[in-house]
Amino acid sequence: MVTQTPSRAASTDRARHVFYRTVKVDGLSIFYREAGRPDAPTLLLLHGFPSSSRMFEPLLSRLSGQFHLVAPDYPGFGHTDAPDAKAFSYTFDHISEVMQHFTEALGLKRYSLYLQDYGGPVGFRLILAYPERLQALVIQNAVAHEDGLGPLWQKRHEFWADRAPNEAALRENFLSLAATRQRHVGSSPNVENFDPDLWTDEFAFLSRPGEADIQSDLFYDYRTNVASYPAWQAWLRQHHPATLVIWGKYDPSFQVAEAEAYRLDLPDAEIHILEAGHFALDEKPDEIAALTGDFLHRTLRNPTSP
Repeated sequence: MVTQTPSRAASTDRARHVFYRTVKVDGLSIFYREAGRPDAPTLLLLHGFPSSSRMFEPLLSRLSGQFHLVAPDYPGFGHTDAPDAKAFSYTFDHISEVMQHFTEALGLKRYSLYLQDYGGPVGFRLILAYPERLQALVIQNAVAHEDGLGPLWQKRHEFWADRAPNEAALRENFLSLAATRQRHVGSSPNVENFDPDLWTDEFAFLSRPGEADIQSDLFYDYRTNVASYPAWQAWLRQHHPATLVIWGKYDPSFQVAEAEAYRLDLPDAEIHILEAGHFALDEKPDEIAALTGDFLHRTLRNPTSP
């Protein structure tokens, strides 16, 4: 059963309201944000770490007059249920399976995907499982090539290679307040552009009981994403989906070289490098909304099958 509560949006146009809903999927209460007319083209928004569907509020408010936007929280994130890590397998395969069932519960048969950070591995699994559903692809600071993994990833590779002796250091860095802030600010010279609530709220989420175990398990499984890069690249080269790549160049986690790496697989991809960080919507909501809306209008007016 779906429950819903309308936002406090000032607009009286229902299509521009954001609704905050839940639906039961695989025994879990999955929270999601939804805006726009259900009969409009659907854009499925898949969030990153340690964020939630909240990161897409700028797009929900700007694009809901044109598209049907759906942004779920994964298990263990945001307002979705977070079962104990001993009772639930926190792997990208499992989370992607839950998200597949989520799309089926909502009856989403065709959609464009917006992938950010963890949304990349979740989204690519959805694409390979249901390629016929994909209409267009928007990639924003989400990696599918090792080109995007910079120096920060050396310690993470050590954690994947030998978890036990490296886990304490990984948790101290990966889940700390400083690291949570750094994911947003990166190397940006414009620190005054950032609302500190962005990272303090995320740090409060990371500090919930059991969350460290959940996020450590899931990040340990991130090694399976790196191993999957060649398969994702091969699919892109074979099917050439219409793709927009938007990249915040001050990202401390994912190198800007990754944006151009997509061009090797997708010579026709539209690529835009922005004066922004990992969570580029923090700083450039109007620009990203305009780029995404224009791309989808052109692509969906002349749709091609991936």
